[in-house]
Amino acid sequence: MTESEKRDVVFISKATPGDDEFALWLAPRLEAAGYEVFADIRVLDGGDRWRKDITDTLQNRAIKMLLCCSDETLAREGVQEEIEIAMDLVKSIPDPKFIIPLRMRPYKKLFGIGGLQYVDFVRGWGTGLEKLLSTLKSRKVPCDLDAVQINPNWEAFRLRGAIPVKREPERLTSNWLRIAEAPDSIRFYEATGAVDRFAIGRTCEVSPFPVQPHGFGFFTFASEDAVAETFGAVAKFHIKTTFPLVNFVEEGAETLGLKRQDTSNMVHSMFRQAWNAYCRERGLLEYTYSNAVGFHASKDQSKIAARIPWGKQGERRWSMLRNVSKGHVWQYGVSALPAFWPYPHFKLKSRVIFAPYESEEAGIPYDDPKKQHRLRRSICKGWRNKQWRGRLLAYLEMLSGESAFLRLPLASDAHIVLEAFPLLFTSPVSTVLPDALTDDQEEADVSTLGRPEPEENE
Repeated sequence: MTESEKRDVVFISKATPGDDEFALWLAPRLEAAGYEVFADIRVLDGGDRWRKDITDTLQNRAIKMLLCCSDETLAREGVQEEIEIAMDLVKSIPDPKFIIPLRMRPYKKLFGIGGLQYVDFVRGWGTGLEKLLSTLKSRKVPCDLDAVQINPNWEAFRLRGAIPVKREPERLTSNWLRIAEAPDSIRFYEATGAVDRFAIGRTCEVSPFPVQPHGFGFFTFASEDAVAETFGAVAKFHIKTTFPLVNFVEEGAETLGLKRQDTSNMVHSMFRQAWNAYCRERGLLEYTYSNAVGFHASKDQSKIAARIPWGKQGERRWSMLRNVSKGHVWQYGVSALPAFWPYPHFKLKSRVIFAPYESEEAGIPYDDPKKQHRLRRSICKGWRNKQWRGRLLAYLEMLSGESAFLRLPLASDAHIVLEAFPLLFTSPVSTVLPDALTDDQEEADVSTLGRPEPEENE
């Protein structure tokens, strides 16, 4: 039996504790794919024995070394020792592809591994894992899907760093707004004579109320008079069918050849149009993301560093929706996604966009998505969950004013009525973290206090 045939362990070379979270995520997933994995995070004993186990495994059992690569990791003495051992194995096994770099962050090339093709985990761990599994397969690294064993120590070590929980219930604020009211039915209009389908589509795009084209007609909640005013130049339309809205969403429209998924998507789109129209009417700052539109507090709603009140009377709190940090203006907003399961609601996703700080106000938001992403990672990373929650509640109170509801227009006489306070859920357990913060603690992060800091290297 040759030396390479005896080797069956995928060895993860990493920094402790900097790469522990990643190793605890990666190792059991590799084991689930049939590989045997070693990472020093599960070694309990310190001193010489701890180091000897690592060295022996790498020298005698490793068939590949997965090298976590970042400037911080590659600067660690222990990692450099493992690279030296691996470089010797490259020659003695021999295997010029023994080392597989895993790019965790952009890093400076290191002598001996600079020319090796890395697997990129910067764009996402899931994407990186998919590429890594493909690489291991192409390099014929042995795995056995019939004898998969996931070492329980990975989970045990992960729980060591977890926040302890208490067997006490806790009330949690969600990001769901319940739909309190919606129209009972939706109408399908069809042309009475010849009509240009493209003209219908173009008019739907500029309609003042939500519309979804279908065939030689369209769905809407609007009245015949409103339809005649908007679509009169295209053709004359009449109501062909009226569907109960709940049945339309849950069962489809068989008479028109529409399945449940089709009709559900249509209503989703119309509800989103209603939310967008509501936000535009209030002058919020609109920003298009890769998969959604976000609406952000602008100078018309909040001055920079202003504290926006939120909460019930007698329990008022304050949070910021716009401020200056590291020479940039951040502006809080949300994207809204309608949903009908398990009951009708809107899901709100928190968003933050950045703009240059010019003449004591925000300039035009940066149009570089990568720059926006870097700023979110550097500026928002210090915000606690309670700060995010406070911003969401302040944003909703800014939108609703004195009302407990948001009325989104579907037509002049049809609306979606949303509860302006998110749904509350009860968790059967709670953490030992405090559930209440003072007003000063809510905004204690230096990045939210309106003190511009030196520009970071972009």
